[in-house]
Amino acid sequence: MLLSIGLVALAEMGDKTQLLSLVLAAHLRKPWAICAGVLVATVLNHGLAGALGYWLSGWVARQLVLGITGLSFIGFGLWVLRPDALGRTPKLHQAGVFVTTVIAFFVAEMGDKTQLATVALAARFQAPVQVVIGTTLGMLLADVPAVWLGDRLAQRLPIKWLRIAAAVLFVAMGTLALYASLQEDT
Repeated sequence: MLLSIGLVALAEMGDKTQLLSLVLAAHLRKPWAICAGVLVATVLNHGLAGALGYWLSGWVARQLVLGITGLSFIGFGLWVLRPDALGRTPKLHQAGVFVTTVIAFFVAEMGDKTQLATVALAARFQAPVQVVIGTTLGMLLADVPAVWLGDRLAQRLPIKWLRIAAAVLFVAMGTLALYASLQEDT
């Protein structure tokens, strides 16, 4: 769970969903509803990802899961170095700020590195509940301060160095998983 928290919190720094948090906070000015929407969207999205990872681990040989996880983590490490950009400002859904946030976050997380990392972590550790709790907490650690502190936080955090730290952590975890996959053979 701690690994999931750390990986996702670092990977989220400067990610499009963190940028989405800033945009929603600036435009909608309802931090409680936005934070609740982030929580619900993340639990739903990462819950599906964790279930998929756990299901895959039951159908795929452990050595292959470790190898794919290792390569995925190394890929995530490289991906995290590329800054994200938010395509456009989300429109307020007629159901309100909470629903707008849930929809926007759920869609923004589809295929994102933190969702894919959740799949890989759940497959690797075969503990989907702990992984989903960890990745959700990691998302909240990165995105809730963005909602409450907005631009002031973005200007003060050394995003470049946080990206580098996340990249190093992902590559290290990927290398360890690849090493473990090679050891499975012996």
